[in-house]
Amino acid sequence: MACRNAELVSLKICQAPMNYTRLRPYLLPVLSFAAVVAVWGIARRLSGWSPTVFPGPLDAAVGMWELIRDGSLLKHSVASLFRVTAGYYLAVAIGTPLGIVLGWWKTGQLLTNGLIQFLRPISPLAWIPLAMLWFGIGDKPAIFLIFLSSFFPLLVSTIYSVNHIRTVYFQVAANFNFTPFETITRVIFPAILPDILPALRISLGIAWLVVVAAEMIAVKSGLGYLILDSRNALRMDYVMDAMIAIGVIGICLDRVIVQLNRIKSVAWGRT
Repeated sequence: MACRNAELVSLKICQAPMNYTRLRPYLLPVLSFAAVVAVWGIARRLSGWSPTVFPGPLDAAVGMWELIRDGSLLKHSVASLFRVTAGYYLAVAIGTPLGIVLGWWKTGQLLTNGLIQFLRPISPLAWIPLAMLWFGIGDKPAIFLIFLSSFFPLLVSTIYSVNHIRTVYFQVAANFNFTPFETITRVIFPAILPDILPALRISLGIAWLVVVAAEMIAVKSGLGYLILDSRNALRMDYVMDAMIAIGVIGICLDRVIVQLNRIKSVAWGRT
């Protein structure tokens, strides 16, 4: 009996580190967020500012409940996600195929490289006046700005990835008499996919940043608009809540791209 008890104790001791190892990726982020909230609360108390100027965690929590209860947070979040989805998918649908073509077609790459490098450093926000003149007020200018913010990183990354595909892949395609379409779909695209996924992740983050700025100017809904409208109403707790929502949604979007990067079928291009 004593031996059996000793075995059970030993088993529990061995299982404890294993359980901690499994929970570690979740516990450490929670601890870091808890530390930030604690610092936020201490800074609120020591600042001497009123809650209307610097709301604390409790003030933000009350405001968050009000926004959730009346449906405002959901409405503005959905509006922002719609614009990001439309602009981002448009950038992926145009930028990735164009990058493949230009990466494979060296003459076209030489022809357009100067123009791409000229337009790429221009901030998407610099296009706001033109976007409002061209598309008016509403979703279209915001979608256009999101498209621009995602298009050039994807285009440049795709061109770079195609340029660095191993020559042996094309030699194999030639030996099997692949058509250009087959070469793109069965060689180029699978080979560049591991490099494109990080570019998709970065571009999505940029798009999520730009939509907030675009919504402060050109639309009457969205999390960016909520921040601007709350500032005008001196509801800094709502401003904090919108910022928290932006961060939470940003984390969720980033995790989606990270999970795509773990799919085994995209890993062969790294070998």
